Parts: sequence; C-alpha cells; structure tokens
Amino acid sequence: MFKTTTQYVFISLVILLLCCCAACALHSTEKSNAADTQAATTAIKAVLAAQERAWNAADLDGFMHGYWRSDSLVFIGKSGLNKGWQTTLDNYKRSYPTAAEMGTLTFKLERVTVLSPDAAFVIGRWHLARPAVGDLQGAFSLLWRKIDSVWYIVADHSS
Repeated sequence: MFKTTTQYVFISLVILLLCCCAACALHSTEKSNAADTQAATTAIKAVLAAQERAWNAADLDGFMHGYWRSDSLVFIGKSGLNKGWQTTLDNYKRSYPTAAEMGTLTFKLERVTVLSPDAAFVIGRWHLARPAVGDLQGAFSLLWRKIDSVWYIVADHSS
C-alpha cells in the first residue's frame, strides 16, 4: 500500500493531526457549552433578582417583566391553569392588592438546568414575609425560553 517509509510517516502524521484537531474541537465545544450554561444561569438569576426587587417595591408591573408577554404564557397556581400574560398580571393584582399583602419576597433556587441554548428549567422555593397578614411560602418550577436574546419565564407552576 505505501511505497516508502516517508509516505507511511506522512499519512501517520496526517491522521495524528486530524485526531488532534478533532479532540481540540470537542474540548472547545465543551468549554463553549459550559460558558453558555454559566451565562444562561447568570442571566436567569438576574431576572429573578429583578423580580424580587420589583415585588418588594410593590411593583407588580415590574415583576411581570420576567414573564413572556404573550397569550401563550402558562401559569399554574392554586386557582389552576391560567393562560396569558395579562391574565397572570390581573390574578397577581387581585391576590395581592396592597404592599402589606405582597410582603417581602425571597426566592431560593434549588436547581437551574439549561436544556439547550434557548431553554432552561428552574426549581426553587419562594417565601413571602408578611408580618401584618401572615407569611406564605411554597415551591415553583419554571420553564424559561431565550427569546430575542432575553430570558423569559414561559411556564410557571407555583404552589
């Protein structure tokens, strides 16, 4: 097959070089995926922190900036399945009409799982400190989508 030792060495070096390139590409992809996952996690945590700040300022409209402004938004809570951004906002306003009833919100994240470059799943707990009317707490699972380079909650199941 090979006519000379030089051809054999040349072919062996080409194969070795291709293997090295493939290994480097794989390593680079893994580093890129890790960086993308970290960036998504950081962005999602920032949205949740902004939601906490808005809630604690009794700003439900600001709190809703973390949700996808669409009729396809899904919220599952104590009243069952609700669809739509406006419906979700209206329900919040009806359930928490005053700053005292809103209280102070704290999120505790249990897990952030980045599913793809534009989807993530978050599990956590929420707590409302409401000295005047009694504290509330529960758990949540959130489906996130990156839409136009911004992370939004597209489905919220809070109990």
